Amino acid sequence: MGPAGIQLLFAGTIFSSAFLLFLVQPLIAKQILPWFGGSAAVWSICMVFFQVVLLAGYAYSDWITRHLRVRAQATLHVALLLASLFFLPIVTSARWKPTGAEDPTLWILGLLLGTIGLPYFLLSTTGPLVQSWVARTPWGAQVYRYFSLSNLASLLSLLSYPVLIEPRSSLLQQAHGWSWGYGAFVALCSGTTLYVARRWADVPLPQTTGDAAAVPEQPPRAAHYLLWLALPALGSWLLLAVTNHITQNVAAIPFLWVLPLTLYLLTFVLCFESDRWYRRGVFLPLAAAMLLLCAFGLQDAIGTNLKTALPIYAAGLFALCMFLHGEMARLRPGPRYLTRFYLMLSLGGALGGVTVGLVAPHVLPAYYELGLGLVLTALVAAAVLRNRRWLQVACVAVAGCCAWFLWLQVQGDSADARVMQRNFYGTLVTVDHRRDDPADDVRQMYHGSVKHGEQFLSPARRSEPTSYYGRTSGIGRAIAAAPAGPRRVGLIGLGAGTLAGYGRVGDVYRVYEINPQVFALAESEFSFLRDSPARIERVLGDARLALEREPAQGFDVLAVDAFSGDSVPIHLITAEAMAVYLRHLRPGGIVAFHVTNRFLALAPVVAKIAETQGLHAVLVHDDTADIAWLRDTDWVLVAREAQTLAREPVGAAASAIAPVAGARPWTDDFNNLLGVLK
Repeated sequence: MGPAGIQLLFAGTIFSSAFLLFLVQPLIAKQILPWFGGSAAVWSICMVFFQVVLLAGYAYSDWITRHLRVRAQATLHVALLLASLFFLPIVTSARWKPTGAEDPTLWILGLLLGTIGLPYFLLSTTGPLVQSWVARTPWGAQVYRYFSLSNLASLLSLLSYPVLIEPRSSLLQQAHGWSWGYGAFVALCSGTTLYVARRWADVPLPQTTGDAAAVPEQPPRAAHYLLWLALPALGSWLLLAVTNHITQNVAAIPFLWVLPLTLYLLTFVLCFESDRWYRRGVFLPLAAAMLLLCAFGLQDAIGTNLKTALPIYAAGLFALCMFLHGEMARLRPGPRYLTRFYLMLSLGGALGGVTVGLVAPHVLPAYYELGLGLVLTALVAAAVLRNRRWLQVACVAVAGCCAWFLWLQVQGDSADARVMQRNFYGTLVTVDHRRDDPADDVRQMYHGSVKHGEQFLSPARRSEPTSYYGRTSGIGRAIAAAPAGPRRVGLIGLGAGTLAGYGRVGDVYRVYEINPQVFALAESEFSFLRDSPARIERVLGDARLALEREPAQGFDVLAVDAFSGDSVPIHLITAEAMAVYLRHLRPGGIVAFHVTNRFLALAPVVAKIAETQGLHAVLVHDDTADIAWLRDTDWVLVAREAQTLAREPVGAAASAIAPVAGARPWTDDFNNLLGVLK
């Protein structure tokens, strides 16, 4: 094999491993999202798992390159590659479905370990391991460019999934396609491993890469190890913190998480491709300016307005990660310490991810990790610049400014909020909103940036339906059109409990809610549940999983109210979900889907599912004429018979739903959020 072919073999192995590594992340997360309520936190937990397993892979690479001869490395690695084939295909088993009583974080981590643990581990070892072998070849001086190549492959994988793969294939097809791709990777990586063991087994590692920017050959000092840890930790921290901030506090837009991850990977590509991209004289002042601007935005209106916040935090993340990863690249060692360098890089990334993804939801009452990350970044910059006194002082001053803005954010939240709580599912806040007329004062519940209901504070108006649930809304009309006798109503998603206000003596309202804190706040902060004359039944856990286990409930109306924001629980809006709902519906009953959404056109999705199952669907749009306590809403009502939807007051407001040409009905195996973006 010629030199070009050998380099292509190395590059192909690293590229394919990184591409598959990032492709499996959205693929497997999408498989398990329905089991955990479609919560955005599932993505964060998955990312933490991937970072920790990546760390384990880098630790493995470091250990075997330091303790085993090349032929022993090859034997062990090929054996593990072959063993990993027993995990294929990567289809999650139904035995991992939660019952609702488990800790979702630990359950997700166990599920991922049992489903893709070994294949993902081996993919994560490929980059540092193959680069350690490349260092033995005549092309060893280019070893760090392979790290840039792996990040480029990750970036391409990230972008190709939502644009090319997801819209054109089902989940099962994706899982089998990835599994075949992984099988090809095993063959390629095994071939590379055995070729290296035969050709370069006895070639020692060179003492240096020949790169002028590399750290000299002597062993790295403690300061190097600390910076190798701190710099990537803060990059990972800022990635997750910025993603949380813009998707929870700015705008709940699907796919918004893709932009920060793209910028994060791009900085790795640029900083490790060559030294020409990172210039300290350019990015140091730019990073300082973005630190101050991002910190200022935490407590100012510009920081929560989509048009200003998105470019600020996107530019800020890019500038700060260029600084962090650029300084990391300046500190890279020679080949002898290459795997140790990658191990510390991975450990830092995992620590940052664990802190934001696992620790912060349990110790911080709201999304304050971004402000903390900005302060720590400024302090680490001071450590990096410890040999330049005036720059170090400037960095400490910037850290102080960021800390002040963070304090203002905490004070502002505390001043307005009655209650602020946070858990796996996000942050819940209740606030009292005063209007000119005291009779119009309301208490509101927010989940991130999305309002989940409100109630009048005046005792005379406490039972009046508000926000998305007015009497002229689709759900208000559906309940009014139900039989005059005792009604049985199912509610998927509780919010403030507003719909319980429609309850009458003899009615039963059965509420399905996945977040225990929502139940607690609806009881303590609002009175819809305790004031309702109806009997209230509470079911904690994912609604669809609960409905699949329960006997037929015989609902007159089933309200599916979980489609606002970026955490769209797709498993509640599929053909299989519709079949579950119909089993629990009485003859003449209505399933009401709340599809009000600034970013997604979900009404045609529901209509297409109804059409394929021989059902009837209408849209009820409620224009509230700017009444302060009501919101304009869209509800899709579905029934078995057309005459059910012709009953008043539904018939007077019902309109047909325009079909989307070429649209496929969503199923548990296929959906396409990108195709319904407005």
